[in-house]
Amino acid sequence: MGVTGRAAGRRSTIRHLEGIFLTNYRHYAAPRRLAACGAAALLLLAGCSEGSGAPASSPAASPAASVASPAASAATIAPSPSASPSVSPSPSALPSPAPETAETLYRMSDKTFRFAPIGDAPDKVVLLSFDDGPKEEAMLTQMLDALDKHGAKAIFFVNGYRVEEHPELLKLIHDRGQTVGNHSWDHVVLSKKSKAEVQKQLGDVQDIVEKTIGQRPEFFRPPHGAGGEVGKQVSKEEGMLYMTWSNGSLDWDLKATKKDPQLVIEQVLSQLHPGANILMHELQWTADGLDSLLTKLEEKGYGFIDPATIERPGAPAGR
Repeated sequence: MGVTGRAAGRRSTIRHLEGIFLTNYRHYAAPRRLAACGAAALLLLAGCSEGSGAPASSPAASPAASVASPAASAATIAPSPSASPSVSPSPSALPSPAPETAETLYRMSDKTFRFAPIGDAPDKVVLLSFDDGPKEEAMLTQMLDALDKHGAKAIFFVNGYRVEEHPELLKLIHDRGQTVGNHSWDHVVLSKKSKAEVQKQLGDVQDIVEKTIGQRPEFFRPPHGAGGEVGKQVSKEEGMLYMTWSNGSLDWDLKATKKDPQLVIEQVLSQLHPGANILMHELQWTADGLDSLLTKLEEKGYGFIDPATIERPGAPAGR
């Protein structure tokens, strides 16, 4: 065969091989390329669907982002810690709100423990107070309901050991809008104690009340009315107004007699005077007669002092 024949043969062979190559290419490469294009299209559609919450002006994802590797896509979809919703604190974890500052309307005499109006405040008023609690929920609720019925406020002078036993009852007093006072931890005669002992008796009550309701008492009444000079001094150091009473209901004496609510009412009315500082206790017969007592006081034209309006250490000065 000559040179020309051999060249023609080689060209024929090359064309034959090219034909085989193109046939295989169309058979194998085209579907793969189509699959790749289809995958890219699906990723782009998925990206549009997940981004439907974005504003209309948000730029479309670039083709490169649409065909990110699976690892990169997972990292994009997985929420970051900063995207996690913050957990709101429960109501019990929130600090108690600071009490609103009321206008100071009444001043107490440190000799008679009676109240006198400051400026134009009414003078025909009484302060209601209850010692030796908190004791029993049913009895306390009965008293709180009677106070609410008449729109009356009172001071509940509590003992520390009772608060320790029934913190939920102290919270009930506070939550119902009444005032908590300090009545010492153990209900002992403070005038016979050392200053250090008195400081502990008063200070421990201040601490447990603050821990329970978020506020420290601003009023102090010594057990048996016997605080002595040391009781007056320590209560002042603790930022409290020291008081005893000017109208004793003698409800405590009824433990050994009739336990008659009517006797409590009669005793209070027999000593009634403007600015009276009325001493009562958390006792069932007092609770039973409280609604009637408040009604009779109102019938006589008396109102009830809100403890928040009493001049005391730390309170705004009167007019």
